[in-house]
Amino acid sequence: MSTGRLSLVSVPIGNADDITLRALRVLREADAVACEDTRTTAALLAHHGQTARCFSFHDHNEADRLDEVLDRLGKGQHIALVSEAGTPLVNDPGFRLVRAAVAAGIPIEVVPGASAPIAALTGSGLPVDRFWYGGFFPRDTGPRTALLDELRGLRATLVFFESPLRLSSTLAWLTEHWNDRPVCVARNVTRTHEQWLRGSASEVHTALGDESRGEVVLLLGPPPERPLVQDADALARCFLDQGMDARAARDALAEATGLPRREAYRKILDLLGK
Repeated sequence: MSTGRLSLVSVPIGNADDITLRALRVLREADAVACEDTRTTAALLAHHGQTARCFSFHDHNEADRLDEVLDRLGKGQHIALVSEAGTPLVNDPGFRLVRAAVAAGIPIEVVPGASAPIAALTGSGLPVDRFWYGGFFPRDTGPRTALLDELRGLRATLVFFESPLRLSSTLAWLTEHWNDRPVCVARNVTRTHEQWLRGSASEVHTALGDESRGEVVLLLGPPPERPLVQDADALARCFLDQGMDARAARDALAEATGLPRREAYRKILDLLGK
């Protein structure tokens, strides 16, 4: 029995022309297209002169449809998986299918293309050498506080999706708790009413006004650079005199001075004569 192929096909995030020639070929050649939203995919295919051969595959039926799709792949069919917009699996269904296909030895083909987090990141004006993607920004205060406490020292741009209905309240919360971070709101990227708002959380909140529509990516810049303490040795000695062990003193010194942890540890060990 021949083995089929699973193609993960990226589709536009707004502008229907932002699809690759390869993606159109793969969608045309596939035996069927598994869609997060069959109506959206059918309209996209019709726009490019293709006939829809779609079936639904979304968060609410992925578990029920999994065996059916694996059976079709096992019988040699070529199945293409698409999200409603952007790259499959990025905050969209499909992970369980890909995991099961890998376990079954079914070939996986990735057809890259548009991705809202990457598009927003590249246009944000924030550092792109290191970034952390977190899906949807937590809606409740407890998880928000826990997440930001966890990420507070991470020197990377943080990338989230956010509901347009919650964006204003989220910016107000960030104004109160994290207003030292540069913020970018990328709204409706590649669509007709594309908008980029940049500044502090309070500035972006003011510029947003009462707007509560559109697809939103929320980006938070890295923490501001801390000036190095001039006498790091004296500070290290202070931490040791307080009874900290070497590792705790290293972490405290790195946090207080901005020194790399390895350099901070070297200072601690030198003072301990090791």
